[in-house]
Amino acid sequence: MSEAQAVKETPGIAKELTAFQQNILTILAEEPRYGLAIKRELETYYDSEVNHGRLYPNLDELVEIGLVEKSELDKRTNQYALTDDGYEAVLDQLGWMFDKIVTDEDRASDIETLVENAR
Repeated sequence: MSEAQAVKETPGIAKELTAFQQNILTILAEEPRYGLAIKRELETYYDSEVNHGRLYPNLDELVEIGLVEKSELDKRTNQYALTDDGYEAVLDQLGWMFDKIVTDEDRASDIETLVENAR
């Protein structure tokens, strides 16, 4: 197996992230957001409350490892944006998942339908 194939088959830094952190990256892939907007998106996804004590330490860790960039909107509000490395982590995770899910033409068609519906 070539080195390029090995990279494709493993999700890189994404494999080190929790599902919660991966979900944060996915939300930020759409557009930059401030913390409470991220919190609302996560609460919609999980259908339950997300505590600040869970959200902000995870955001801080994603900033620390370079997957998310933090900037100041005003003196009280920070905005978070996906970095290029964060985007690559999202793609790596999706690629790894697709590699496991797409085992035949029917499943490939299911993924293609999902992509088309997202456009």
